[in-house]
Formats: sequence, structure tokens, C-alpha cells
Amino acid sequence: MLEPVEKIWMDGKFVAWEEANIHILTHSLHYGLAAFEGIRCYKGKSGSAIFRLHEHVDRLFDSAHIGMMAMPYDKKHLAEAIVETVRINRLDACYIRPLVYIGYGAMGVHPGDNPIRVAIAAWKWGAYLGDDALTNGMRACISSFTRHHVNVSMTKGKISGYYVNSIMAKREAKMAGYDEAILLDAEGYVSEGTGENVFIVRRGKLKTTPLTSILEGITRSAVIELAKERNIPVVEERFTRDEMYVADEVFVTGTAAELTPVREIDNRKIGNGKPGPITMALQKTFFSIVRGEDPSHVSWLTRI
Repeated sequence: MLEPVEKIWMDGKFVAWEEANIHILTHSLHYGLAAFEGIRCYKGKSGSAIFRLHEHVDRLFDSAHIGMMAMPYDKKHLAEAIVETVRINRLDACYIRPLVYIGYGAMGVHPGDNPIRVAIAAWKWGAYLGDDALTNGMRACISSFTRHHVNVSMTKGKISGYYVNSIMAKREAKMAGYDEAILLDAEGYVSEGTGENVFIVRRGKLKTTPLTSILEGITRSAVIELAKERNIPVVEERFTRDEMYVADEVFVTGTAAELTPVREIDNRKIGNGKPGPITMALQKTFFSIVRGEDPSHVSWLTRI
């Protein structure tokens, strides 16, 4: 359950958490066209900071543009509102959810001139897949659900309705006793998790799905950069489910999942069934940076 905080930013002003309501006939509630971001703020040795705020704001605007939702605020205004949402709620570490949606007005598939509305909420949220998964790795399965085809869903947009696919895959995985689902694309290659990008390590080489038909993960790009800085070969190319089975290491990345090892897929151990050395080295570096202990990527952090 969410732990309420004091205020949510809605259309340019702060309202009390319990008063942040919308009309039941809000267009996006019925038809799923909305855009959102997941952003993390970390507590560090020099105070709190938001990880890659401007990249997240850029992607939110891209998603809104793909969905033909004209943003009523500019990027600077929205970035400042995100920072202020964390500050006004006195949160030292949190998850932040900006949401752009089509408001109340016309009903039917075509939204007409319904207003485009924006909200920003923040709350305390720990490890998305659990602290044990971060340390010891999680169990995943290949989903029976296929990930979005590029000519069915525009995969560069972080669009709310697309996540019905993720919800179904996640429910299926949890009911089968797994922590997470990994989805294949329409041609049978590994695509994404329900909210994460997928990496494998084999023979010292790091491989991840190319951006052809997946969301441009912001944590994904950070991990690729960190790997290259450490002279770990990185390849962006398609791979199959059985290549994951025989990988030395597998991990997933995302704002919510951060960098979580995968110890088992479809009841098959990955490597020796424990998080591998490359995974753990990258995870350690990532957390050192976001917590302000490693100054090598200070530009990734926006201080609160």
C-alpha cells in the first residue's frame, strides 16, 4: 500500500493528497491514452538528489508528443515542479510519478478538445522487486504474452495503456510463483520485462536488446555507459530465450527495478544460480553514483 504524503502537484498547484481527485468520465481513465514517467530520488551523503531528472522530463515530453497530447507546460517548469514536489513533502528518498492525461470533456474514442492535464506525485518506495532480489537475484519466467509490435504500439512512448500487456504478464508470472516475467517480441526474440530492460552476460560480453522495439530505458543507457567505462564489451543485438538460459549472468534495469540480478529463468539456473561478478560490480557502481558516493557522474544528479 502507498504511504500518503502531504501534497500532489496538479495543473500548476499543490493539493492535499486526499483531495487529488479527477472526474469519473476523465477520458484517459476510459481509453488509456496518458503518458507517465517513473523517477527516483536517492538519499546521499551530501543530501538528496533526483537521478537523471532532465532525461526523464525529455522522455515524458516525447511520450506526450507521440500520443498527440500538447503539453501545457515547458520542460523547465515541469522539472522545477518535480523538484518542488519532493521538497514540499520533505522526502529524502522517493519514487516520483509525473502523469500527463486527457481530462474530462468529450466522450468516445476521439478526445476532441478535452484539456491536457498534468499531475506529479511522490511517495516512499523501496526496492521494487524486493531487497532479497537486489542481493540474491530474482526468479523470472518467459511470458505467454507477446511484447508490443512496433506497428501496433509506438514503443518509444511510455503510454499508460501499453501497460495492460505488462499487467497481464506480471499477474501470470506471480500466479505461477515467479517474481517477474520476461516477454518476447512478435518474432520470438527477448524484448523486455514488464517494466525493465534485459541484459545478459556471456563470455565476458554484455548484451542487451536493441532499441528497435523497446522503450529507451534511462537506467539502461546509464548501465551501458558504466560498462563501457570499465572496458566491458557491450553489444546491442537480438538474442533468444535459450541464449538467456545459457548465459553466465542475467540482470534487468529500470527506474523501479534499478539493477536487479536474475538467478533463474523458467526453472533453469543462470550460471551458478547466484548474481555474477559483472552484475554486482555494475550494481555497486550504480548505487555509489546515485547515492553521491562516486562523483564520476555528478551531472546525472539534480540536488533537492
